Amino acid sequence: MGQLTVLALRGVVGVLLAGSVFIQAVLVWLLAAGPGDPDAALAAVRTPVFLIVVLGAAAAQVVLVCVWRLVTMVRRGTVFSLGAFRYVHVVIGAFVAAALLVFALGVVLAPGEAVAPGIVLLLGGVVVAILGVALVVLVLRMLLAQAVARDIEAARMRAELAEVI
Repeated sequence: MGQLTVLALRGVVGVLLAGSVFIQAVLVWLLAAGPGDPDAALAAVRTPVFLIVVLGAAAAQVVLVCVWRLVTMVRRGTVFSLGAFRYVHVVIGAFVAAALLVFALGVVLAPGEAVAPGIVLLLGGVVVAILGVALVVLVLRMLLAQAVARDIEAARMRAELAEVI
């Protein structure tokens, strides 16, 4: 991976991380400011929705930090090691947590007439999409496992060749 690509990816991750921290800060401030919704149906779900959004932003931040660490490993040439699996596992867990949070959001918004049923159905589709992304990362983890196994095998073969020579 080129130096420019690493720098660009780090810039994007940094901007996304700063933006998610800003969103969390604004939401916590809005929650602390008190009720501003004149609609009683939405006021009842205000706190759970804010909490779910803040936790969802935290899940996104976890993914961004793990991507940053993996990019650092790529730059150093150590990504094909057992240490990379820790970050990949955390990314998969964060995506599953995000899917559970979106599902919880759908459950919170489903009762009553405050939100149209189509919105709740759309949230169900988002849950499936997020779980699909987690499955893609799981497949990529399997590819990483194959690459690490081949790298270890190549190192073993080089060592054997060095002994012969």
